[in-house]
Amino acid sequence: MCRTCGCGAADHDHDHDHHHRSRRIALETDLLARNDRIAEALRARFEHDGIAVLNLIGAPGAGKTALLEHTLRKLPAASIAVIEGDQATDRDARRIAATGRRVVQVNTGAGCHLEAGMIERRLGELGLARRSLLFVENVGNLVCPALFDLGERAKVAVVSVAEGEDKPLKYPHVIRAAAALVVTKMDLAPHVDADPALLIENARRVNPDLAVFPVAAARGEGMAEWCAWLEQQLEGVR
Repeated sequence: MCRTCGCGAADHDHDHDHHHRSRRIALETDLLARNDRIAEALRARFEHDGIAVLNLIGAPGAGKTALLEHTLRKLPAASIAVIEGDQATDRDARRIAATGRRVVQVNTGAGCHLEAGMIERRLGELGLARRSLLFVENVGNLVCPALFDLGERAKVAVVSVAEGEDKPLKYPHVIRAAAALVVTKMDLAPHVDADPALLIENARRVNPDLAVFPVAAARGEGMAEWCAWLEQQLEGVR
């Protein structure tokens, strides 16, 4: 069970559990409300400073960090920084630092998602200039991160072809909440008997307005279109 959002909590029908369930629901509601208040303050701050924040959400192994590594090397030398979210280690932060970009690592321990307060506490370490692009790579999880607003300009869902064409249907909340979907590891499609077109079709059944970017980041395929969209997000706050 997630100790912060309560996901995975058993739903008992016994009368003696009613009080505990009600208390848990009240605590979860309060947690989300407090998170949203901080997120709204962050959003106002980001808009005032012209900072475009993108919240990348995907399962472990979807290729979020690899996508960022190649994205950071392809984007112009603008002011760009990254917040890396993981339960443990600073491995991803070290990978991002190797690109020459500023990065801070946030470890959540048992937590399965980043929260707005975590972003607020670490912003000062990045020294973001006006007109910056900030990527937040959330903890690997397709469920809880979609529920927690971080004050971002947009959520970006990241799904690899190897995860299966049905993922947008099985995890619709993140797809519905996202402005864009990056379908990663397109070069693996022939080797994992995957149909990327069906994955994209399923995603658009959930969210017809979704911008979709099929990429093979290591090969550079699809990266120009993805980076062009990122440039649009940055232009949108200028």
